[in-house]
Amino acid sequence: MVKQLWGHFSTITRHRHAVIANCIRAGLPLQGLKHDLSKYSPTEFLQGVRYYQGTRSPNEQERAALGYSLAWMHHKGRNRHHFEYWCDYDPVTRVMTPVKMPLRFVIEMFCDRLAASKIYNGEHFTDDMPLAYFLKGKPTRSIHPETSQFLERLLRMLARRGEDYTFAWIRWYLRGHEDY
Repeated sequence: MVKQLWGHFSTITRHRHAVIANCIRAGLPLQGLKHDLSKYSPTEFLQGVRYYQGTRSPNEQERAALGYSLAWMHHKGRNRHHFEYWCDYDPVTRVMTPVKMPLRFVIEMFCDRLAASKIYNGEHFTDDMPLAYFLKGKPTRSIHPETSQFLERLLRMLARRGEDYTFAWIRWYLRGHEDY
C-alpha cells in the first residue's frame, strides 16, 4: 500500500508540475498553478492510490472494477480544462450537448495532454503521441466541434513542428485573440 501511495502521489505531482511548466511556456501561468488540485482531495486521491498501477490512469482500473469511476466524475466536474465539464442541456432540444470551451481552458487541455503523454510514455515519448491519442478517441468523443478542431490544430502543430514552435505560436495567438 505504501508503494501505491507513493507511486500515485509521485505520478500526479510530476504530471501537475509538467502541466505548470507547459502553461508557463504557453503564457498562462495561473492556469498551470490551479491545474488538477482536486487530485489531492480525498475523493480522487484515495481512489487513485487504491487503483494505482503506474502504467495508466487509476481511473481506468476503477472503471473496470466498479463499472464507473467516482474519482473521474469528481475530477471532471471541478476541472474546466476537461471537455467533459463543458456539457449542458440545450434549451431548444433539452438534450445534453457539448458547449464550446473558453480559449484558456483549451490551451490548458493541450498542456495537460502533452504532459500526460510524456509522463505515461517516458523516454519513448515523441511529439506525435498526443495527436495519436486524440485521434484514437475522436470517433466516440462528445466535444464541441470548434473545440475539437482547435485542439486538433494544436496537436498537429506539435506533431509537425515541435514544442518550441507550438508554444511560441500559442503565446502569439493569445496576444491577439480571445476566442478561436
